[in-house]
Amino acid sequence: MKQLQHGVMAILLVLAAGVAHAERIKDIAYVSGVRSNHLVGYGLVMGLDSSGDKTSQTPFTIQTFKNMLAQFGIKMPPGSNPKLKNVAAVAVHADLPPFAKPGQTIDVTVSALGNAKSLRGGSLLMTELKGIDGKVYALAQGSLVVGGLGVAGADGSKVTVNVPTAGRIPSGGIVERSVPSSFAMTNHLTLNLKSYDFTTAKRMSEAINKLMGPGIAKALDGGSVRVAAPRDPSQRVTYMSVLENLQVLPGESAAKVIINSRTGTIVIGKNVRVSPAAVTHGSMVVSITEEAEVSQPNAFGAGETVVTQQSTIDVQQENNKMFLFQPGVTLAEIVQAVNQVGAAPGDLMAILEALKQAGALRAELVVI
Repeated sequence: MKQLQHGVMAILLVLAAGVAHAERIKDIAYVSGVRSNHLVGYGLVMGLDSSGDKTSQTPFTIQTFKNMLAQFGIKMPPGSNPKLKNVAAVAVHADLPPFAKPGQTIDVTVSALGNAKSLRGGSLLMTELKGIDGKVYALAQGSLVVGGLGVAGADGSKVTVNVPTAGRIPSGGIVERSVPSSFAMTNHLTLNLKSYDFTTAKRMSEAINKLMGPGIAKALDGGSVRVAAPRDPSQRVTYMSVLENLQVLPGESAAKVIINSRTGTIVIGKNVRVSPAAVTHGSMVVSITEEAEVSQPNAFGAGETVVTQQSTIDVQQENNKMFLFQPGVTLAEIVQAVNQVGAAPGDLMAILEALKQAGALRAELVVI
């Protein structure tokens, strides 16, 4: 049976907004120094249904368990290795949001470190969460919410849904130490753009100066704007609440073509242009068909029945017409020309790469 000559067509996503829209400063920039901090810890999950670590392969689980018992004054006999099927060693991590104060709660994520099959139904014992400086900033404890499920049969068959070896504890961490912030320590605030752009930085400083007065804001570079601010923390909060809701028209992004080599997705930016170029596209389809033929001897002759394979090879070459890109071709014309060719994802990537190498594609080609 012949193969299909055409596979799945490439998905061409076009990001071409006709009119740019103003954005709030809080959506395109953030205040320097106002950031989250990563926390990490190591602990034990108890109460598992025989789905914990195999202690013969994870000696650190036994060591941690013995250390925990020792803190409560319980000493195990020397050389004893308990079989802890309902215990699993886990890594615990969380994000400490900016301005978090002692007593506030944060969400915690728990992941198995050993060979535990599932953390469903388990509870995390009190675990210290430390920052990069080694100080304890939060304590985590509570019952896990696990979205995954794993079931195994006696014959070795098993079914796993999602990931049963990781879970979360909503509000499972309690902040014990706050992180000092530089928000109220200087005479100015720095607004960092999430995507650097000189035009956006210039427009942001102009918008702030128009509202607050000349010289209040100054664009330092393409990614940051320094703004004078009051020293009183309460006034500074009101000041920032006004600035972050200020509308700014972002500058147009640079011309880019994004290619996802795994999915075949092509994203073409609004400002992409093509210089004069001629492109032709053709593909060869090779189909191989195997048919079995039976050869039998006649009624009175000697011999055996033999089955032979007959192979048929068919080669087809598509003859697509060459199309020409005129000077200053727009995005819509590029899309129309590519669709007329009917290129598959791999072929379309090759066409765009060839245009870039020829210097005809006026855009940055990014492969992800």
